[in-house]
Amino acid sequence: MDGVVQLKKQLVDYTALLFHEGFLDEQFNQLQQLQDESNPDFVVEVVSLFFEDSERLLNELGKALEQKTVDFKKVDAHVHQLKGSSSSIGAQRVQQLCIAFRNYCEEVNTEGCLKCLQQVRLEYSLVKSKLETLFKLEQQLIAAGGSIPM
Repeated sequence: MDGVVQLKKQLVDYTALLFHEGFLDEQFNQLQQLQDESNPDFVVEVVSLFFEDSERLLNELGKALEQKTVDFKKVDAHVHQLKGSSSSIGAQRVQQLCIAFRNYCEEVNTEGCLKCLQQVRLEYSLVKSKLETLFKLEQQLIAAGGSIPM
């Protein structure tokens, strides 16, 4: 049972670190509270959809910003969608960058948008990696016979 206790502590500490470093916010806690025995993979499924959606949006943003004449309304619509989906899972740093990104869209600032896209891609890849690690810790805990603390 020592292994389970150690894994649980590791999971709790890692989760706390993600909040402390600003990767996640209270929305992620609320998402976790929606998970129960009848739907034990709820958070993983919702976050996986976020990953798929975000990668599609980031690709579309890259293509839209490469155009000779940038359609800033289209770019803004994609950023707005990314902001909403990142907000819904509690990916705070991605959401905050999307706010700045939308400001550059309003200013019709291609250079600012390209810079923001680069920052959003970086923050997205960081939060994706952190969440994948979190989910692996949860799987290890369950495999060892423990339960995920709520």
